[in-house]
Amino acid sequence: MQSGERRTTLADVAAEAGVSVALASIVMRGAAGAGAATRERVLEVAQRLGYQPDSRARLLRSGRTRLLGVVFDVRHPFHTDLLTGLYDAAGAVGYELTLSAVTPRRDERTAIDGLLQDRCEALILFSPRSRTADLAALAARLPVVAMMRTVRQRAVDVVRTDDTRGSELAVDHLVELGHRHIVHLDGGTLPGAAERRRGYQDAMKRHGLAGLIRVIPGGSGEDDGARAAERLLPEPPTAVTVFNDLSATGLLDVLRGHGHPVPGGGGPGFHGGISVVGYDDSSFSRLAHINLTTVAQDVEALAAGAVRRAVARIEGTDVEHREVVIEPRLIVRGTSGPAVPR
Repeated sequence: MQSGERRTTLADVAAEAGVSVALASIVMRGAAGAGAATRERVLEVAQRLGYQPDSRARLLRSGRTRLLGVVFDVRHPFHTDLLTGLYDAAGAVGYELTLSAVTPRRDERTAIDGLLQDRCEALILFSPRSRTADLAALAARLPVVAMMRTVRQRAVDVVRTDDTRGSELAVDHLVELGHRHIVHLDGGTLPGAAERRRGYQDAMKRHGLAGLIRVIPGGSGEDDGARAAERLLPEPPTAVTVFNDLSATGLLDVLRGHGHPVPGGGGPGFHGGISVVGYDDSSFSRLAHINLTTVAQDVEALAAGAVRRAVARIEGTDVEHREVVIEPRLIVRGTSGPAVPR
């Protein structure tokens, strides 16, 4: 339909086919009550006129929308990756998504309020920053699934990665490569940051490196990684684990700009440099010029788990555990390599 053209209605189809609107509705719904010839004529007219049934309106009349509201942050590439998996998981069980974005000028509360006006049947919140009490109040109105964040509130379902284990995988990998001076670039108060910081610290202690623990304030963006790099330069480590992939790219840019190559970036036969391990396995981390070693969150498992939990709550199905924890995995690429003895 071109802009400005009127949408073809069921009444238009009925008039063209010479039947009542009620009979046309029976045909379009595939229900019993219409003869074969009538059914064939109505379907031919509907196709010729380009009629598209308004399934949303029909659901609203029945008191249902089959809509899952999703709040995501446009600044986080991993959120975009996760949306792809969520659309697949929702479509597979006959639900649709409606999205509401958090932006630098649109906060999470506003994004949630927009979805409530759309009559969503459940909310799926990516890395929510809202207070636990606010999430509990929201969950009293409709099912709420928090992703990539721990929420200690029985009313709120959680689907997340084992972030503590993820950071442990990163440190274990670097220690196996001979690194001892390993720094963690932190995510501050962001969802998942405390668990990733704890995983780094626990792994360092387990490897007998407690005295070398060093946590640098960071954040989730490229600028955060770049600022943190400036703090590292006076006393550079041999390796860095980073809160997420986007921050890792900012770190890499500054390190390379100051003559600190990373493995894979020093030309043929180069060994050493500062190893960097990100977190998320965002799609851009696989680009050839970045080629980032990272801890992968399982997009498909996270998305499927969130949709399953939301639909179970909507339909009143019993759930065994309020929190679903997904195992991470390490993806080794070009930004980690053997340590050079100091």
